[in-house]
This record gives sequence, structure tokens and C-alpha cells, in this order.
Amino acid sequence: MRANGTNRSETFRKPLGLLNMTKEQMDKLHSATLEILAETGVKVCEEEAVELLRQAGAQVNGDLVKIEAGLVDKAIKSAAGRILIADRSGAPAMTLVKGNTYFGTGSATPYVIDINSGRRRIAVKEDAVKATIITDALENIDFVMSMAHASDVPRERTDRHHFEAMLLHTTKPIIFDAYDREGFLDILEMAALAAGSMESLSGNPFIIHYAEPSSPLVHTKTALQKLLLAAEFKIPLVYAPAVMCGATGPVTTAGALAVANAEILSGLVIHQLKTEGAPFIYGGGTPPMNMVTSICSYGDPQAFLGLASLVQMSDYYELPSFTVAGATDAQIFDQQAAMEAGFSLLFSALAGGNLVHDLGYAGAGMATSLEYLVLCNEGVGIIRYLLAGLEINPTTLAMDVIRTVGPGGHFLAEEHTMSHFRRQMYFTKIFNRNTYENWLASGGKSFDRNANDLLKEILKWHEVPGLNLETEKAIEDLAAGRSHRRELA
Repeated sequence: MRANGTNRSETFRKPLGLLNMTKEQMDKLHSATLEILAETGVKVCEEEAVELLRQAGAQVNGDLVKIEAGLVDKAIKSAAGRILIADRSGAPAMTLVKGNTYFGTGSATPYVIDINSGRRRIAVKEDAVKATIITDALENIDFVMSMAHASDVPRERTDRHHFEAMLLHTTKPIIFDAYDREGFLDILEMAALAAGSMESLSGNPFIIHYAEPSSPLVHTKTALQKLLLAAEFKIPLVYAPAVMCGATGPVTTAGALAVANAEILSGLVIHQLKTEGAPFIYGGGTPPMNMVTSICSYGDPQAFLGLASLVQMSDYYELPSFTVAGATDAQIFDQQAAMEAGFSLLFSALAGGNLVHDLGYAGAGMATSLEYLVLCNEGVGIIRYLLAGLEINPTTLAMDVIRTVGPGGHFLAEEHTMSHFRRQMYFTKIFNRNTYENWLASGGKSFDRNANDLLKEILKWHEVPGLNLETEKAIEDLAAGRSHRRELA
């Protein structure tokens, strides 16, 4: 029984349209996970975390910790099943609960596909700025990650520069990563400056922290320090493994899921021992390592299956979820990229993941393609239209209009048509819905050329509401290391 009084077995619902795991299969995966935690254990490389586990009754032998089922069950029950995320202004933006799906970009890729030359090149900070502005403008993108790696700033401070680029160029919620404890604290200070205070940020967060264990079954010191800070300051945390089937996990999807689930749940135990009820987001992936090329494959159907399965497990535990879609192994924005985007976006939406990230990733997560992000934005709009379903009522049935028009007539001139077509049809910004002759007359452009034109228009005209100049200056100084953070209360 969870703290909110609901029972796991009573609330389980199979995701719409997916014939994936059954309740019995999820029970088996949960049991296997508990066996891993109790008998194999996990490596915990941070003293405070080890001590929290020892005091809670876990079996500790150096940095190897074995966790009994009771501790896992207690952590699942204490974690928040509903998380509210604001935008930068403090207005409600996302409610992470079953049935709500939000889409966003991914974190720092080392390369970008240049929107002027079309060639892949090393990413710089300005690419993160441009990606953030584009994301702010696209109506179906709900949250922001930095996309491009800032290779032109001091390496040890790139995480601060990424956050500054996002914070000053979007009002949408931000998911950030940090290199270490110090980077996390600097970023918290920048976010608190934008929110008005640390208390305002903790009470109404517009940021989510992303951290990872190291597969298989290792919680590093750096990851745990960030996990503990997130719990302490009640900043929502995504703790997401990326278990590669055949490399850092078993080659079978079920085995990889068991390893990933053990990493997530042991992280959850530590997180809840630090601060009971602190917001924790379940998720991650089990992509395969391609045995021919050795890449971690984003576009392989085995990756889709693992992602959907973890979303189902988040529903099983009644925890908000984090997953992947809109990423491709294709090195450029081409037909393969479009197909993999379509499959993955629809699959993730049908599975019911709350936070779906990595839209716009190309080259197996190595490059950012903003044209690809535009395609994903259009795809999300279509998916949301389809998942909204059919509305049947006296107005939509239109019986009076049907009687008026009668056999052999037409509905084009009817007031009913003029009043309702905008809501009934889905209007795309750049998909071609024209005749061949009109398409040629308007330039005969392909989708990628139209997407490129849209990107340049957004960068030319889109305006993001700014913070006050004093706050912006303080954020810039913190990012660059020209000033030092205050002690966070």
C-alpha cells in the first residue's frame, strides 16, 4: 500500500495499444530485481550513502551493499507519485502523473549539424544557446536540455555554461546535468537567483536534475553526491541507467531490465533515506550494443522495447517516468532518421512515459540536428492529436447539417464547417499538403529545406522574456567563475 492509499495491484493498467509486459511478467521482473539487490548487491562509492544504508539495516561489506526487500518497498511507498514542475516564471508547466506525457530535447552532444553548411562540426556554446531558443519557440516541445556541448569554454565549467545558456534563453522547464557536487551547487544558485530564493526553487521547482549510475550495479561517488543534494534540496531527480544489452548488461532485454531496475531502485532507497518523500523520477533505457559496429544503438527496436518496459515498470511502482524518443542512429537527417523518430515517438507516447527526451539526437547520440528536432515537433503534434481520440456529441455528429445538405449536396459552404474545421483538422507548419503544381510554384522544397527555413526565422524573430539585468549578470558571473556562490540555506 502506497502512502496515498492506493494498492499497486489495483491501480495497474495496461498501456493503450501496447502488448508488452503482463502483470505476471512485471511481478517476475520485480522479484528478480529484489533477488539481485539482496544476494548480488550493488557497489556504493560514497560514505554518506553507505552510512545511510547501514543505519537502515542493509548488509554492508566495504562498498558492497546488499539491500533487503523491506527497504525497497518502504522507499517505493515514500516517494512522491505525483510531481509538479513549474516554468521559469513559477507558473504550472508539467504535472508528472500517469496519463501526462511531455517531450523535450537531450543533453550535450559533442557535434552539431550546422544549419548553414549542413555539415557536422564540433559544438560550441552558441549552439546550446540557439538550440534553447529553438526549443523555446517550438510549441510541442515542453522541456529543455542543453543539446550541444560547449567546447569553447573551460572544460571544468561547461556544465555551468550549459545551464546559463538554457536559463537565459527559455522560460520552459529545464533538465540539467552537472559534472560534480560543486557544479550542482553552482547551478542551484543560478536557478535560485532566477526563482527569487532557494526556498521558492525547492517549493516550486522549474528544474530537474539528471544523474546516472554506472552499469552494471555501481553507484559512483559523483552520482551519489548529486543524488543526495537533490534529495536534500527537494529538487526533482531523474536517476537513469543506460544498461547496454550485451555490454554493461545481459544481451537479453529481460536481463538488462533486471539490472537497470536494480540500479534505479537501489538509488531510490538511498534517495528516500536522505529525504523521505523527495521527488524521484524513475527511468532510463536498455539499448543494445550493436555487435557489428559496437555503437550504443538508439534506433534499434530492442531499445524501444526496453524503454517501453521501463515505463510500464514505473507505472507498476506508481512513480513518474523518464524515457527516450526522437533519436536516431542515422548520421544525418534522412529517411532513416524520420522513420526512427516516428516509431520511437509513437511507441513512447503509447507506453505513457512522462518525460520523453532526446528529440533531435542524430548519429547515435553524438550530434544535434535542429532540422530533425523540427520534424519531431511536428510528429509530437500529430501524436497528441491522435491520442486525444474522437469526440462524439450532438455538435460533432452534425445531424442537423446532414439533414440540411441531404443526398448529393456538399458541406463546404456550411457554417458548421467554418466553425469547426480548425479544431477537427490538424494543421502542420511545414509538412507538404499541397498539389504538385502548387508545391513546385512555391519552390519545390523538401521537408529538410522547409525545416531549415523555419529554424532561421525563429532565430531571427523569436524573443524570450528576459530576467532583470542584475540577475542575468549574476548568473553569467557564476557560470564563468567570476563570482562565487553563497552558502545555500
